[in-house]
Amino acid sequence: MAQKAGRFAVNCSLLFTELPVLERPAAAKAAGFDAVEFWWPFSEAAPSGAEVDRFVTALGDAGVSLVGLNFFAGDMPGGDRGLVSWPGREQEFRDNAALVAAIGERTGCRAFNALYGNRIDSADAAAQDELAIENLVHAAKNVEAIGGTVLVEPVSGAPKYPLLTAADALTVIDKVRAHGARNVGLLADLYHLSVNGDDIAHVLDAHAAEIAHVQIADAPGRNEPGTGELEFERYFAQLDACGYTGWIGLEYKASGASADSFDWINK
Repeated sequence: MAQKAGRFAVNCSLLFTELPVLERPAAAKAAGFDAVEFWWPFSEAAPSGAEVDRFVTALGDAGVSLVGLNFFAGDMPGGDRGLVSWPGREQEFRDNAALVAAIGERTGCRAFNALYGNRIDSADAAAQDELAIENLVHAAKNVEAIGGTVLVEPVSGAPKYPLLTAADALTVIDKVRAHGARNVGLLADLYHLSVNGDDIAHVLDAHAAEIAHVQIADAPGRNEPGTGELEFERYFAQLDACGYTGWIGLEYKASGASADSFDWINK
């Protein structure tokens, strides 16, 4: 497994959820993986230094690399999908951005997903978009010093989340770059792209240069490859052909036990 798992990173916010957060990196290592990614692994935007230390130690003790980390996105189980465009929470996001960069410096992580945030009924959409660009530029400048990249992701299953397609995310990326922040790229989650109606093959061909990180789950269902309809062998071949050499995050829900959801790799 270890050799074949070399390009894949286990998303420890969706896999091994039967274990406490700090035990999941070791479980991923035991399953044959050398890399993991996480959504924000704390309940608050600015956890204590001791909490951060325990998280970093768990990664080191397990012997895995952290290759993807989300900025704090609010109450995800409650439906929140990011603070980037949320008026009134600017300082919270910016405090979190500083901590994200510090964790990146300590762990070697260089890919940071900034979920855009839902539309808010009481806020003007144009004002939310303007704030989002300001916050993304700020975040990009925070991680620039460590060689980090801010990721912008189209998301499905969140009715008030405005970035649904690759084109939506790329429009935002272009605006951020126009403000002088070049270290921003597309997070191509093949599950979200498919569910929202994008032609995955076209996105990979047309926008390969913009893809800074890849995540996968089969569709429908968001389970491991082989449980749905997506043509992963085709998409992996396309990524190879276009020169993508980055990690592929396994951001799926296991249809059974997490440790049993990796057999598709050997096939």
